[in-house]
Amino acid sequence: MGVPVASSTWSSSTDTAWTKARADAGMETGNHEDMHAGELETSLLLHVAPELIRAGNETADWTADHRPHLLTPGMAAYTSSGVIGRPSLGTAEKGIAALDSLTRSFGEHQGRLRL
Repeated sequence: MGVPVASSTWSSSTDTAWTKARADAGMETGNHEDMHAGELETSLLLHVAPELIRAGNETADWTADHRPHLLTPGMAAYTSSGVIGRPSLGTAEKGIAALDSLTRSFGEHQGRLRL
């Protein structure tokens, strides 16, 4: 039997871990406004694989905080570039700080699950 990963405890714990990682890294954006290709993801990639960051990310910020029908038409209804967030705020330093924070948080989960 596999280890259950989808539970309200897991979900709220992972949300908390991501929020904590943002705070630990000194990020300016939050989980909702920085949905895809924004400050967090850009920072992680700048640290881990900077060659994957496209030129122009410094001017690609796109906000779409009100997304009531996201699950129906998808992201295309809210962004033509695929960005919902502020990639211009991303740095490799924030990426390493966020990754360190996530590693600690998920390590706690592994300990609880005895993995």
